[in-house]
Amino acid sequence: MDRQSVYSSHVYEPSVGQNEDTRLQLQTQLENFILDFRHGNDYVYRVQLQENALLKKYYCDVDVNDLINYNEELAHRLVSEPAEVVPLFEAALKKCTHRIIFPHERKVDLPQHQLLLHSNAEEVSIRNLDSMTIGRLVRTPGIVIGASVISSKATEVVAQCRNCQHSTTIPVFGGFSGVTLPRQCGRQRIPNDPTPNCPLDPYFIMHERSRFVDQQIIKLQEAPDMVPVGELPRHVLVSADRYLTNRVIPGSRCTITGIMSIYQHKGSRNSATGGAVAIRTSYLRAMGVQTDLDKTARGHAIFTDEEEQEFLEMSRRPDLYNILADCIAPSIYGNRDIKKAILCLLLGGTKKILPDGMRLRGDINVLLLGDPGTAKSQLLKFVEKCAPIAIYTSGKGSSAAGLTASVHRDQSTREFYLEGGAMVLADGGVVCIDEFDKMRDEDRVAIHEAMEQQTISIAKAGITTILNARTSVLAAANPIFGRYDDMKTPGENIDFQTTILSRFDMIFIVRDHHSREKDEKMARHVMGIHMGGRGVEEQVEAEIPVEKMKRYMSYCRSRMAPRLSPEAAEKLSSHFVSIRRQVHAAEMEANARSSIPITIRQLEAIVRITEALAKLTLSPVATEEHVDEAIRLFLCSTMDAVNQGSNQGSRELIEEVNRLEAELKRRLPVGWGTSLAKLRREMVEQKGYSEQALNKTLMIMQRRDVISFRNQGSTVYRNAA
Repeated sequence: MDRQSVYSSHVYEPSVGQNEDTRLQLQTQLENFILDFRHGNDYVYRVQLQENALLKKYYCDVDVNDLINYNEELAHRLVSEPAEVVPLFEAALKKCTHRIIFPHERKVDLPQHQLLLHSNAEEVSIRNLDSMTIGRLVRTPGIVIGASVISSKATEVVAQCRNCQHSTTIPVFGGFSGVTLPRQCGRQRIPNDPTPNCPLDPYFIMHERSRFVDQQIIKLQEAPDMVPVGELPRHVLVSADRYLTNRVIPGSRCTITGIMSIYQHKGSRNSATGGAVAIRTSYLRAMGVQTDLDKTARGHAIFTDEEEQEFLEMSRRPDLYNILADCIAPSIYGNRDIKKAILCLLLGGTKKILPDGMRLRGDINVLLLGDPGTAKSQLLKFVEKCAPIAIYTSGKGSSAAGLTASVHRDQSTREFYLEGGAMVLADGGVVCIDEFDKMRDEDRVAIHEAMEQQTISIAKAGITTILNARTSVLAAANPIFGRYDDMKTPGENIDFQTTILSRFDMIFIVRDHHSREKDEKMARHVMGIHMGGRGVEEQVEAEIPVEKMKRYMSYCRSRMAPRLSPEAAEKLSSHFVSIRRQVHAAEMEANARSSIPITIRQLEAIVRITEALAKLTLSPVATEEHVDEAIRLFLCSTMDAVNQGSNQGSRELIEEVNRLEAELKRRLPVGWGTSLAKLRREMVEQKGYSEQALNKTLMIMQRRDVISFRNQGSTVYRNAA
């Protein structure tokens, strides 16, 4: 004031151009990040841009965590205002490429760059995508159930006036947003211009001068393990463009980083909310797609050094096989061999691709066939929890399309597209099918190809394609009469065709045998679980927790692909020949084909079981010990089922047994007993029944508690009913 000079102070912030300055500052900061950010001495994004540009790929994959470490405020703006920051980021990428590749040239026409993002931020499930997330960057996991064909999306539309040929360029935003042409011509009119005004709606689009990019619509659904019980899985549409197209196929699990956006759904105009102007449908504009196989994904494929060390120590334990078998459904009493078979199924054998391109599957299929109340469904439910990827389905509620794939028509484009079923969605995992016998035959036939060739071929509505279905099948079924009937052959008990039975590597016939000692043990075990959560007979708390076992199995599957040693291969082949000879002899004796076939598939099954056992101990070569255990498992499962058939004998023998049973019941009133030797003389010598039929009848009647043997088996006594 004392200087006699003009004093001034600005009261209001200058509004003109300030917004532009902020945008320029933001773009400069982003350029500095791309050029200056480094890990140690490695300039990550500068090198990535240079490599991509030389390959004529104009994109950059940025980790949001790196941006947070560089400038937290910048990262916060990217997450909260992606619609503003992403175009600036892409402009910065283009400028940086220009500086890196053509530093001395002023004008170079580079194409638009694309920004791809990935991060370790917290995942937001499809269920939680609400109005609060609109316009923000979100990371959503799910499973792809449908992917459209690639269409072209305009980024710049050039429109020309029909009347005066005035052309204008209209920018189009990404995603599903459309564009509206101006109603009136935008030509600058000169004063005193005699030409008449252009009419309304004069513009038409000049496609050859417009700019287009690739766009694909992906349908992302919640993964089955994330859906609450009793709820339908939700899904969201994802718009992927340019370098993000053709990244995923139906059935692949992925995590999508994208901007939550909204659009007006065409179909909603005729619906109940048709008159509501403000109601919009949400979708995701993809900024990054991480599949489980990506190096950027932090999925099951990544193991820490401490974990690897722990797994290596675990694999050296001599009793690991038995411990892991006990960890499978520890609350279920007994069934040790079935648990060991399920362990082999979870690990799987080695997939082989032969020089001529033929593939041999490595996945193991298991069928549990038996009496009700033998915990088959509980085993299936446990496998669903402990397998890395698993889908549980019931036979009666599954159709052929639901298991394989179905064709749908897109409402907006009217094009047909594929949606994968259970076998496709569980690619790389396990499909648990309960009530397998209740499925319709035509639906069961649909999974024949998936079980052996590991693919699903579709030829519907002009779509001819092959989908991957590299899954193991664990099926549970009841015999045809509800319970297994000893008087009938396996062919009469099992209501399956040999075509499906030969595709199962192991078939277990689960019997509910009555014995006082076993029943007492089981009752104590069940009561212990109901009272205190732990069984008396067997420890319910597993030594290795389920999560750790899941990780160990993922580790074994990803790191090991064992091969047979020459000695093991020789042992296997000779054993298979002897099994075939034995089955052939039994078929000749019974004068009927075995209902459970022993084909070359069964030899491959034993090979797969051997490889799974070698994989369990992280052994690169399958030895004779592994072969011995694999043969033992095969003998106590499939061969046991086959031999039950050979013991039955022919139809004539069964009819003879039925007649003899009625005769013995007349001969022995309730509470009476007689000498076994006397009974044998009467029935065999006097009445002409065969010795084999008498022995079989006595065995069956004893099993049903109709008779009992006393005095060291010399006396037959008829029990009270």
